[in-house]
Amino acid sequence: MWVQVAAVDGSMRHCAGAGAGGRVGRVSGWAGDAGELSRRFLAAAGSRQALAVLLPVVLEEDPPWPAGPLPTGARDGAEEGRARRLLFTPAAGRALYDRRWHTRTAVAEGPLRLDAMELLRTPGTREPRRALAVLHFTVDGTPMLPLLRALSGRRQAPGPDPLQGPLDPAVLLAGVADTRAPAAPFALSRPYSVVFFAPGAGPREALRDPVSGELPAEADLLLRSLASRAAPSDIPLPPENLPSLRADALRISADWSALVLRQGTAFLGHRPDTGPGDFYDFAAANARGTYLDALLLGTIQRDRIDELTDELSGVFGGTHLTRRVARLERRIAYFRSTYWRQHLDAHGPANHLLLAFQSKHRLPERFAQILAEAADYARLAQTQESGQIAAALGVLTVLGLPVSTALSILQVLGDSSGADLLIALGASLAATAAALTTPYGRLVVSSLRGGSAD
Repeated sequence: MWVQVAAVDGSMRHCAGAGAGGRVGRVSGWAGDAGELSRRFLAAAGSRQALAVLLPVVLEEDPPWPAGPLPTGARDGAEEGRARRLLFTPAAGRALYDRRWHTRTAVAEGPLRLDAMELLRTPGTREPRRALAVLHFTVDGTPMLPLLRALSGRRQAPGPDPLQGPLDPAVLLAGVADTRAPAAPFALSRPYSVVFFAPGAGPREALRDPVSGELPAEADLLLRSLASRAAPSDIPLPPENLPSLRADALRISADWSALVLRQGTAFLGHRPDTGPGDFYDFAAANARGTYLDALLLGTIQRDRIDELTDELSGVFGGTHLTRRVARLERRIAYFRSTYWRQHLDAHGPANHLLLAFQSKHRLPERFAQILAEAADYARLAQTQESGQIAAALGVLTVLGLPVSTALSILQVLGDSSGADLLIALGASLAATAAALTTPYGRLVVSSLRGGSAD
């Protein structure tokens, strides 16, 4: 079987390999120059182009918007939320729909048209006002990739940031949410993008072969460009990485694919769009609905794991280790019970999208490391607490033994004199002070303080 790949001159070459999603052989004639491929991708405009932008915000109070997620059909927000809950596990449904609002709008600037906005509360243990904003755009009649490059802030992109002027999130959400970057660890400097691109008669690079049904390698390169918000010449892909790129692409069906990267996610159609009533009506609704929800949950998980990682690094930054470790364990338990899910439903592309997002950000490995470190710190705190209890018992022994001995001697002698009692107590206290100056006494006092003896 043969698949097509782009040669350095922009023409199509063939190489031995498997079909769509299969292993691709060595790329013949590739010299690393993707200039021609970039030119074609930068000029590609789809028949349907949608863009969702995810960014963190601070929500002082609930917005005066209809409750529920943005409807993708004729339902209202509450009905849409109830319908989507049936597709997900109860825990995922609570995290995604209990504190979510939407509003429709119509703001246009250049090729971008803002259709709607959503707000989802994602309270953290540090910042209970934290939320995610989703801006839903339609891109009409202009190539998508130049807008994405400008959104990513690439120095090669000649255009300004499209989220300026009337489309500035600070303007759109004024009086509703604070869009300034939150003071959180590892906060993204650029918003996360979710792109839907359905081809019309072109670009031909995205279409399956009408005879064999095979998908050209250029389709996955275009998918990568849309997800990474970069032209092939911005981040040239080594030919050796083409098989892994094809393996990472999620074939939702024969008609469209998805690719999840750290900068964004892209959905790309593989057959011409025939207009209203086409399959792409369903595909676009899913990309804006349940599939976007899977990515929202992954984004929440990433932010919470970043927060927990930062808290772990400060465990030894002060006193009261046991108290700090207990607080950290409570926050980990809250995260596990509220947000940490690796399965949204029993099957389906939403699961694959969530797992792909987690894999790109190494969330399972990072959370496993958090659990291991927290367990180590808990054992250390337990050891310290046990040492302090033993030290307290040692202090009671050091203080109580001389006093009880002196009182017992007086009782045996039948001495009830107050002066003798004071003398006995003074002698016992002197013996106690002398005992505390010995190495054992210093060890007891140091253990009681949680330190180590010299």
